[in-house]
Amino acid sequence: MVILDGTIVSIALPAIQADLGFSPSALAWTVNAYLLPVGGLLLLAGRLGDLLGRRRVLLTGLVLFVLASILCGLAPDPATLIGARFAQGVAAALASAVVLGMVVELFPEPAERARAMGVYAFVGAAGASIGVLLGGVLTETAGWPWIFWVNVPIGLVAVLLIRWAVAPDGPRPAAGRPDVLGGVLVTGGLVLAVLTIVDTSGPLVRTGTGLLAVALLVGFVLRQRRVREPLVRLGIFASRAVSGGNAAQLLMVAGMLGFQFIAAQYLQNSLGYEPAAAGLAMLPIPLVIAVVSLAFSGRLIGWSGPFRVLVVGELLLVAGLLLLARPPVGAYALDVLPSLAVLGIGAGLTLPAVTTVMMSDATPADAGLASGLANTSQQIGGALGTAVLAAVAAAVTDGYLAAGEPAAAALGAGYRIAFVVGAAAVAAALAVTVVVLGRRSADVA
Repeated sequence: MVILDGTIVSIALPAIQADLGFSPSALAWTVNAYLLPVGGLLLLAGRLGDLLGRRRVLLTGLVLFVLASILCGLAPDPATLIGARFAQGVAAALASAVVLGMVVELFPEPAERARAMGVYAFVGAAGASIGVLLGGVLTETAGWPWIFWVNVPIGLVAVLLIRWAVAPDGPRPAAGRPDVLGGVLVTGGLVLAVLTIVDTSGPLVRTGTGLLAVALLVGFVLRQRRVREPLVRLGIFASRAVSGGNAAQLLMVAGMLGFQFIAAQYLQNSLGYEPAAAGLAMLPIPLVIAVVSLAFSGRLIGWSGPFRVLVVGELLLVAGLLLLARPPVGAYALDVLPSLAVLGIGAGLTLPAVTTVMMSDATPADAGLASGLANTSQQIGGALGTAVLAAVAAAVTDGYLAAGEPAAAALGAGYRIAFVVGAAAVAAALAVTVVVLGRRSADVA
């Protein structure tokens, strides 16, 4: 449900924009208001699970997610929808932060755990696939509010199954407390950083917002150095695998998730697809990701190592985004499908490879923190990429409109430039991989 909600919204964006009156740049907040609290609060939510009990935190997150989903569907204006999406993100952080820890607890045997992780990965790929397809179908047949209301039966069934099938939490440690202030600082800093990117106010306002964002993030780092039980032990970044892997993933996901936000609008606003057709058109990406990541990437990583697989995957991502930036000729098989196939293969290779790299130096004591950082960089990368690509597309479109270009041509030009910027972000991830992780790979060899 959590992963489905990250993809189901993308196809409905044009309908939401038309119905509630979002500006092009503000529309990105329907995605970012969800991703930012997930990225900012994952570490805090994981710590709450350790202290209060993972089952309890998971159930709390699911109930809040259902309530926030109802409010999303009832939203009468952009502000209400953005606020409800933020609440969804908080709930998603609570739920998703504890799931992997519960899988580890429930399946202590290595063989069972490996099968459970395989099911977990498959469910994630299935959620992304269903979200892309269901978003288009529901938007076209029932209206965009149903992309949120579909979470209500799923969430209620999940709550009932967890209460029935998962044993109550055992005794929790008496000592320790979560660093709530640290969670607030990092989440507030991220929100303001994205606001600085997408805000259309004057330069003075944006400068002030940016400086406040930097101050909050610096305050978070200083607090992690001083607090007794930090959310992030800063010494972990001395590992090239952790620092380089997370930096590469952040940049890579910025290009990929930002692409999803732009592609859904490109297919409908520029190429004229209906919502359901746009959902079907996007379906090859999650399907190819599922096939490649489950059937091939593990074998390739075992044969050649994660570094080489990551480099090849990033090259494919750059190529796929540049292919999509070509002017269309009017045929799906030429304009869209080749790009999606290449992007799916690239993502199916890079995501398992970069995860393997980021976890390669983790000790048993640091495994939870390393996993939380990996999830955090993924969510933050998606939020920042969406904000940047949305701002670029809007700025280019406005420039073409001011020059007298027709609306369809101006929109198409803005989207294609955004794809190029996404490719540049992945190219930067490739540079980090080669410079930082390549040197680490040579050191290990």
